[in-house]
Amino acid sequence: MAHFRSADLMQLSYKGYFKAMGYSDDELSDKKPRIGIANSWNQLVPGHYNLNQVAEYVKRGIYEAGGTACEFGVMACCDGIAQGHIGMSYILPSREIICDSVELMVQAHQLDAVVLLASCDKIVPGMIMAAARLNVPAILINGGPMLSGIDFDGRKSDGTAPDEAMGMLSAGKITQEELDTLVDACCPGCGSCSFFGTANTMGCAIEALGMSLSGSAVVPAVYADRLRYAFKTGQKIVELTNKDIRPRDIITKASIRNSIIATMSVCGSTNACLHLPAIAMEAGIRDWDVIDEFDKLNKITPQLARIYPASDFSLEDFYKAGGMQRVMKNLGDLLDLSVMTVDAQTMGENLAKAKFIYPENPDLIKTRENPFAPTGGIAVLRGNIAPDTGITKPGAYDPCMYDFTGKAICFDCEEDAEEAILKGDVKPGHVVVVRYEGPKGGPGMREMYKAMKYLYGQGLNKCTALITDGRFSGTNNGCFVGHISPEAADGGPLALLKDGDTIHLDVMNGILEAVDVTPEEFAERRKSWKRPKKDIPNGYLRLYSKVASSAAKGAVIDEEQVYSKVED
Repeated sequence: MAHFRSADLMQLSYKGYFKAMGYSDDELSDKKPRIGIANSWNQLVPGHYNLNQVAEYVKRGIYEAGGTACEFGVMACCDGIAQGHIGMSYILPSREIICDSVELMVQAHQLDAVVLLASCDKIVPGMIMAAARLNVPAILINGGPMLSGIDFDGRKSDGTAPDEAMGMLSAGKITQEELDTLVDACCPGCGSCSFFGTANTMGCAIEALGMSLSGSAVVPAVYADRLRYAFKTGQKIVELTNKDIRPRDIITKASIRNSIIATMSVCGSTNACLHLPAIAMEAGIRDWDVIDEFDKLNKITPQLARIYPASDFSLEDFYKAGGMQRVMKNLGDLLDLSVMTVDAQTMGENLAKAKFIYPENPDLIKTRENPFAPTGGIAVLRGNIAPDTGITKPGAYDPCMYDFTGKAICFDCEEDAEEAILKGDVKPGHVVVVRYEGPKGGPGMREMYKAMKYLYGQGLNKCTALITDGRFSGTNNGCFVGHISPEAADGGPLALLKDGDTIHLDVMNGILEAVDVTPEEFAERRKSWKRPKKDIPNGYLRLYSKVASSAAKGAVIDEEQVYSKVED
């Protein structure tokens, strides 16, 4: 992709436009790189609410190092606010818009480099996808996790606790007053959600990828260290620009493997299985099946850390225990420590210099010799229900569910499943099947977050499972399999299941199958199958439903389908 230094453009008399905004001759000097700050601050997303302050410290660092800062806005949606209604259909598709918008701003104004400010689920990967696509020097800094709320159900609460409490209320386990108090006090301040969901998973994954400063991922939003990392990010982006260190020097097969290993070792969100393939694609790595890499690396990656919902430890606890630096030091030679990072040095050099303020917590971060489990916290399942992929998170549920057989109870949308759970129609031994929620069928691949929370609240999380072509929030902690591909809307086997089919899930052997449905029976059922009609709003969501790839390919915009639509 053609790109010219801004100094060349300054020779073309564009300075006047910048002077209209108050820039000085010194700031517009041809010797100073022009650094974009892609800021997704808004007043809708608590994870982004502090990014304006973070941006100010990034600017200070840029100016201290001899650059000129140019800030611009980027959209961002909140998964938590979008839960349980059509808004969730827009969340995953927003990732592509975020990526495109950063590309457009950087290319239209020919910026020399860009600092990416984001915190939450689709915004972090969307911005890294843009960095990989643009291949101009780039660093991502997030806003940091929220502190935990009041104690509830024997642990510290977070923004998802009220949904679990709804299930408890319907089961008569708590009162309305207790629920109201929880809502008031579960989120004490800004930051990305205080559990290890996709937001914090991707922050950690990007640090392990080398695209955020080493040690920065899980510094809480309200800690002063968050601002010090912002200042250092501003300094480093100028250094990367002067040294011409670009994202594709950092995002390689080796660094993506590092990110996969690190993500699985901390029992990260299954949504990483959507975002890392998409990042690889944007980095030009298209001859490689990233999901297969998850499958292979799962078998050799020990679980070294467990954060809520996989344990009672919070993100603040994880930060104090040493965060990703401690985990990656403990992973040792499982990682390729020779890879370059945005610190302008190798991963090995970063970890050798790591300093830990707080003492170790061996109950939270284990060593390779004494792991929580010998295999990774994310697993890939396949079988006659999921010929391409099914993704689960064994690190987030009881091992008694690693081998589970139950009877299917089928629903064609999330809302119907949730209603049935709250009514008590879902019983122990059921496998809840939620279909037509994939990238195309949803559309937008909604999270089945509330359904899982309701199962937990009703005490069914150790005696039922849920399988879907949708996806899950990183906070879910029951037995689930998502990302089932091919999805039901594409005629995948999930669409052909019936109530009462026997479903077998075997995590250790990577199996998801309908044990009593033969290929001949599937073929017979397919003869009468019709894709249900769905009323999809006009606009971007309708477009996405036509051109999204499968979850197995990252649910990105499928270029081949776009071109075929244009040619048609």
